[in-house]
Amino acid sequence: MISAVSYAGGHKTLTILGCALSAIAAVLGLAPYICVWLVARDALEVFPNLSAAPDLARYGWMAVWFSVANVLVYFAALMCTHLAAFRTARNIRNTLMRHVVQLPLGYFVNGQSGLIRKQIDENAGLTEDMLAHKLPDLTGAIVTPIVSIVVLFVFDWVMGLLCLLTMVLALISMFAMMSGDNATFFHRYQLEVEKMSSEAVEYVRGIPVVKVFQQTVYSFKAFYNAILSYSDLAGKYSMSCQKGQTFFLTCINSAFALLVPAALLMANRGDPVRILVNFIFYALFAPACGGMINRIMYASDAVRQTDEAMFKLNRILEEKPLPEPTTPKKPQGAGVEFQNVTFHYPGTENPALDHVSFSVPEGGTVALVGPSGGGKTTAASLIPRFWDVQKGCVLIGGTDVREIAKEELMQRVAFVFQDTKLFKKSLYENIRTSCPDATREQVLAAAHAAQCDDILEKMPNGIDTVVGTKGVYLSGGEAQRIALARAILKDAPIIVLDEATAFADPENEYQIQKAFEKLTRGKTVLMIAHRLSTIQNADQILVLNEGQVAESGTQAELLRQEGRYAAMWADYNRAAQWKVGKEAAV
Repeated sequence: MISAVSYAGGHKTLTILGCALSAIAAVLGLAPYICVWLVARDALEVFPNLSAAPDLARYGWMAVWFSVANVLVYFAALMCTHLAAFRTARNIRNTLMRHVVQLPLGYFVNGQSGLIRKQIDENAGLTEDMLAHKLPDLTGAIVTPIVSIVVLFVFDWVMGLLCLLTMVLALISMFAMMSGDNATFFHRYQLEVEKMSSEAVEYVRGIPVVKVFQQTVYSFKAFYNAILSYSDLAGKYSMSCQKGQTFFLTCINSAFALLVPAALLMANRGDPVRILVNFIFYALFAPACGGMINRIMYASDAVRQTDEAMFKLNRILEEKPLPEPTTPKKPQGAGVEFQNVTFHYPGTENPALDHVSFSVPEGGTVALVGPSGGGKTTAASLIPRFWDVQKGCVLIGGTDVREIAKEELMQRVAFVFQDTKLFKKSLYENIRTSCPDATREQVLAAAHAAQCDDILEKMPNGIDTVVGTKGVYLSGGEAQRIALARAILKDAPIIVLDEATAFADPENEYQIQKAFEKLTRGKTVLMIAHRLSTIQNADQILVLNEGQVAESGTQAELLRQEGRYAAMWADYNRAAQWKVGKEAAV
């Protein structure tokens, strides 16, 4: 697995320097305690005549300057690690985004683009926090115990041993809490949080339905179960740590309780002043050791979070782009042909398409109809290589799409989806997306051909109006016409229409049909439609069912066969004639 530091590039040196400075700062942070011991020693030896101890002020100022040096060096360490962390987080985002744009388009259909963005952004942020803060803290937390052990035994080995005992017991308790089943807790915790967040989004989207039918959260079983699952996991983890955390806190705070009786016993057998000086030192130093162990615990938790973040990022990197042809070929024409095509979606057993063969002649129009899940959209998505087929081949102009360069393939195919995506930009920029080199006149001509004149007239700034801001939004049919303007501007020889009138009202549908005439004139067209009235004049109609071509022919031929298409046509006409009210009941 690739680590976060591997993305640091030329700033690995800064990371190492920052950690080294953090270690030095940790050592400097222990020096004031030694100065306190020196002050206590000299003061108690001459007490109450403090003027006889001329070095008290010097030791006091030494403590101050060591503290100042500690802050300055630690600040320098954080500056180094922050610079490295920002660069690393940027490298992670750049690496992931460069990789993501190489992935097949089908990955974003099933991969939930919002979740992908969230994983890249949030997990890169976690690595940034780890490198900027937790890694130097962890370095200091590791160096401090080593130096502390030496310091503990310099002045009084008995008291030092008692302090060390509490530290060892606290560390044992901490590692016990993080081992066993709890070792994988953070991974399970993240999965539960993601599941709960995903179900929460679905619940929020469904709030109108909940309110209309006066339902509660219990109606959304998946969301409710996700909450219970998360609560159960977090509750069990908390309870499993109850005894360990209690023992851990007791240990790091119990050094004083051990030092008092030890000092009293030792004072009866030795120099009381010396014992008191040592007691003061260890009583102050022991809590600092406890704070150090706390830092180790929090830093180790951050390491686990970063490991989990890198696991998720590496999972995205493991997705393979579609192979590019070493010697690309150029299609000779715009005809489309499926030759014995079989395709499985990743992770599924049943084929979405099973030995499908058909052709769309250049300049011809073929319509795909059939029940949901029959394979219509899958067939259409194989033409621009959303996915690659497992068996058979898809040809454009007699050339396998896998042998066509990606840029060439994208130039030859225009895809109009039923679910139109508009960017938060001006209508002008939205249309010009399909052809960035187009002039303003060409964009306006495409908008006119797509019957968008009425849309532009009502916009406050015409074609320069930014959609998605200040209450400017388009209806589904209007957005579809803007998408058609994109396709018209692109002027690709092959047009794929996937339920392009699905969300259009009658008025918009009429406008869209007029735009179709301009878009499809002289083009090779593959249409997917549930409204059978829109495909009556297609050169050929294919009925796809369970991934296979069940019937094919013109409208008249299919009706004469009195098969599946004829039944669909009859159902469609009955639905079109259905009425509400008394007339419907007659």
